[in-house]
Amino acid sequence: MPPSSTRPTDKFDDDDYPAYTMGRAAEMLGTSPAFLRALGENRLITPLRSDGGHRRYSRYQLRVAARARELVDQGTKIEDACRIVILEDQLEEAQRINEELRAGCAPAPPAA
Repeated sequence: MPPSSTRPTDKFDDDDYPAYTMGRAAEMLGTSPAFLRALGENRLITPLRSDGGHRRYSRYQLRVAARARELVDQGTKIEDACRIVILEDQLEEAQRINEELRAGCAPAPPAA
């Protein structure tokens, strides 16, 4: 029997598994494939490619794309929306790292 980490059902729980074709992803987001290509051109998301070269998107990438779409729908230019989402992601990561460091490191006692 294969190791449990390679079970096919693990893919259902993996946010990074590229399960969605461009057409399906665009349909789920209520947008066009051109919008998804523009997100790639602006380096917000980089879809993986199938063996045939087709773009494939993960659930995580679709959540990121949905956030960009919200901003675009509010009137933000797509280039600016991509930059905002990238900065939001970087800020969230920095805050997570800060919390981990604070939780793992007690302040040193003052020197006598």
